Amino acid sequence: MLCHAQYSDSVHHYAGLVSTGTYNKTTTNSSFVLSNMLKLGIRQKAYACNGNVSWLYGQQQGNLTNNDVVATADINLYKTFPNFYYWGLANYTSSFSLKIIDQYQAGAGIAYNILDTKNAYLNVSDGIIYENSNIILADSTDKYSTYRNSFRLSFRFVIKDMVTISSMSFYQNSFNSSTDYIIRSNATLGVKVRKWLSLNTTYTYNRFNRTGRENTLLNYGLTVEKYF
Repeated sequence: MLCHAQYSDSVHHYAGLVSTGTYNKTTTNSSFVLSNMLKLGIRQKAYACNGNVSWLYGQQQGNLTNNDVVATADINLYKTFPNFYYWGLANYTSSFSLKIIDQYQAGAGIAYNILDTKNAYLNVSDGIIYENSNIILADSTDKYSTYRNSFRLSFRFVIKDMVTISSMSFYQNSFNSSTDYIIRSNATLGVKVRKWLSLNTTYTYNRFNRTGRENTLLNYGLTVEKYF
């Protein structure tokens, strides 16, 4: 997932780690889910670079349900028209739950900041990405490549420097087929306990329509972050 960190004029680096887990065991049932995300960011006046790695692992009754890895790197170039910027993106996905063996994406586009203040951020972007994937279908595997339109909506609102509501959602449709699309959405509600520590609740939804698979995750935990 991409990250819009709360930088200031004197803050140029960001590091954040989110780790949550759930374990449940009864006489007849057992389940286990572990979710980890690492975010790194650098921002200067002319550009910003972000890196994100997430890993979701889960079991139900001893059977694997999730082993999903997503790694994303992006760069934003701000020397354009007011409120506009260019972006470039590279992404890798491997997902047991979505039946994706490997997926590589790379592309570029433009974005527009509708709001961009300390406590309010609203952004829309659009661009073209190239994808190369190896997926699992009902009775076979399929290696293919396609170009997609990638539309993104993201926002972040801070209430009284204590409560943060943020979301980022992607809709990526293939130019080859209207039934080949990807939806990714992530929303977070955070309450600051200390300057570097927050309690958070996160909702994540993914759908990969080519395999007919989707997953949903709702969890809560702690966020440790550092600006420097």
